Amino acid sequence: MTTETKVATDELQEILLKHSTDRTQLLPILVDINNYFGHIDDNAIIEISRYTGIPIGEIHGVITFYSFLSQKKRGRIVIRLCRTISCDIAGKEQIVRVLEKELGIRFGETTEDGMFSLEYTNCIGMCDNPPAMLINDKAYGGLTPERVVEIMDSFKLSEYQDMFGYGGVE
Repeated sequence: MTTETKVATDELQEILLKHSTDRTQLLPILVDINNYFGHIDDNAIIEISRYTGIPIGEIHGVITFYSFLSQKKRGRIVIRLCRTISCDIAGKEQIVRVLEKELGIRFGETTEDGMFSLEYTNCIGMCDNPPAMLINDKAYGGLTPERVVEIMDSFKLSEYQDMFGYGGVE
C-alpha cells in the first residue's frame, strides 16, 4: 500500500502521532511505518520530515543503513539469508539455489503474488549454527537443502490456510 491515498495518509498520521517529534523517535517511527505498510515510500519520508523537522536526506540515510527497513515493497513473508563468512563456509550457496528454485525468484525480488521476498542480510547471531536465515522474525539455523524445502512447504501451507481459513478441501 502506498501512503499517497487519503486513507493511507490518515493511517500514516496516526502512526506519527504515537511518537513525539524528538529526533530520538526517528527509528521507532520508521520501524512502525515499515511494519504497517511493508515499506517506507517517498511520501512517508516527506511526512516524517515535516513532523519531526529531520531533513529528508538524513531520514533516507537511516532507512538505507538498516537492512530491515525498505523503500521498496516487500512480500508478506521476508526471507533473509545470512551472508557472513561462517554461512558461506557452511554452504550458503546451496541454500540460495534451493530458495530461488522453491520460490521462482532471485534474491532481491518478490513473488508476483506479493507473498515472499528474498534478501541477504548481515550477521543474525547464528554463527554457531550456519547457514542461517530469518523468516520474518523467526531464526532458522543449521540449514540443509532438504530442511529448507520442508520449512518452505510449511510456510506455503500456513499461508494457504490463512487465505482460505482451513487446510484443504473437505
